[in-house]
Amino acid sequence: MAGSAFDFVIVGAGSAGCVLAERLTASGRHRVLVLEAGGSDRRFFVQMPLGYGKLFFDPAVNWLYRTEADPGLAGQRDHWPRGKLLGGSSAINAMVYIRGHASDYEDWEAAGNPGWGWDEVLAAYRAIEDNEAGGDAWRGQGGPLFISANRRDLHPLCEVFVDATEAAGIPRNADFNGAEQEGVGSYQLTVKGGRRNSAARAFLRPAMKRENLTVLTHAQATRVVFEGTRAVGVEYRHRGRTHVARAAREVILSGGAINSPQLLMLSGVGPGAALRDLGLPVVVDNANVGAHLSDHQGLNYTYRMRVPTYNDILRPWWGKLAVGMRYLLTGRGPLSLSINHGGGFFRTSPDLPRPNMQLYMQAISTLIPREGERPVLTPDPFPGLSLGLSNCRPTSRGRISLASADPFAHPRIEANALSTEHDIAEMLAAVKFLRRIAACEPLAPLIDEELRPGPAVVTDDDLIADIRARSGTVFHPSCTCRMGPDPATAVVGPDLRVHGVAGLRVCDASAFPSLIGGNTNAPAMMMGWKGAGLILRDTAN
Repeated sequence: MAGSAFDFVIVGAGSAGCVLAERLTASGRHRVLVLEAGGSDRRFFVQMPLGYGKLFFDPAVNWLYRTEADPGLAGQRDHWPRGKLLGGSSAINAMVYIRGHASDYEDWEAAGNPGWGWDEVLAAYRAIEDNEAGGDAWRGQGGPLFISANRRDLHPLCEVFVDATEAAGIPRNADFNGAEQEGVGSYQLTVKGGRRNSAARAFLRPAMKRENLTVLTHAQATRVVFEGTRAVGVEYRHRGRTHVARAAREVILSGGAINSPQLLMLSGVGPGAALRDLGLPVVVDNANVGAHLSDHQGLNYTYRMRVPTYNDILRPWWGKLAVGMRYLLTGRGPLSLSINHGGGFFRTSPDLPRPNMQLYMQAISTLIPREGERPVLTPDPFPGLSLGLSNCRPTSRGRISLASADPFAHPRIEANALSTEHDIAEMLAAVKFLRRIAACEPLAPLIDEELRPGPAVVTDDDLIADIRARSGTVFHPSCTCRMGPDPATAVVGPDLRVHGVAGLRVCDASAFPSLIGGNTNAPAMMMGWKGAGLILRDTAN
């Protein structure tokens, strides 16, 4: 592979990279190489939807990042799982498919990014989607990505939760990706036929049948190769040897919000003084590389229930056997779904123009930890329920920076979570609303007791202390190579080209101008779809 030339070299086979690979090779005219640091996605616990708990701490498929000690989280170092395999984080996530609020994309366009407003983004989503619920003015049908409507095999407590949330004042919503995002209901999922429908399964695997696509696994990019200020290839390590893949047209970074800024900095694009201190050459001095890190923070309130939950069936050996046999024989049952059956979006104040909080309902509890995994397959030994929430548009900002010039060393992650009064105030209002839901019929009579944080935690000061002690990432880091027209405030332009250099783009969640209100997997795939369209347009000119 050393010295081989391609038209495009894509770094990262994650949510955006898989879509890029499919679209850029579809015509047959372009030779494309995808470099993926991880390995294959053909693993049982990757394919089985509820198996993602087994992947949470698995170094074979997970970068296993940890943040610096975070004052906003009571000094804790948060665990940040990111996918290190074909499909990236879409291969280890909880599979909830949310586009975000329409106004999020209007914000993108208003920030100086023409072509990224809601109308253009909606057209991309509808082209991508094959929604089980059918196509309409909002949903797509017939696209490459099948999306489950998630209407069967839901735990009975899901409907109880929806009824109680409706009683608390939040309307039902049959489609959070439809005309309105606000409301409560069940989540659409990237699940197909009882198996995880990752970006690798939906986009990359079909494209890998084409002769003009080469996918190299266990190939970690170490730097972008420049000739002057033009990117001409990627240096990478594979099987103990260093190689260079040449890109006749462009290098495209799709490593995500941590890896993409890290690779830019290793390649000399980033904060100049910091790079010089590490002995790295400076190609472009841009302090925005790695800055503006945005992420959703969340926490759960946990209840002991008077009725059976998934704890009762997933904890005992005979229950594991029963659900395992059902899954293997029929592809159905609890193992064929995300643990997030129900949820929704709400406003902590009626004067807000759009929802600022997201809800999650899980008919399971996992207070008792298990070494090396997130124990969704071995929950607590009593019937438990979790009601969770996360903020939609936090104002706290963090940073990714280099801890070392060693490309194999993890970068420094300063999440800076819950560092603004705004973020704490809305989280405080939100957890009070969680308790309001739990106190409503028909849920309240089914609850035996609140276990976390517990009935003794009542005052605002105590609730805030609990928020800081128990909150953490909900795995949506974004904006570290953000899009914008001005290199003084952004890393890439509206065409995703890196400011100050040629032949190099960033196309993944790191390029979000601002964090969208909701799960980020769907927007990352949309970024790959629209990014490929921009690249093909520019290639044709």
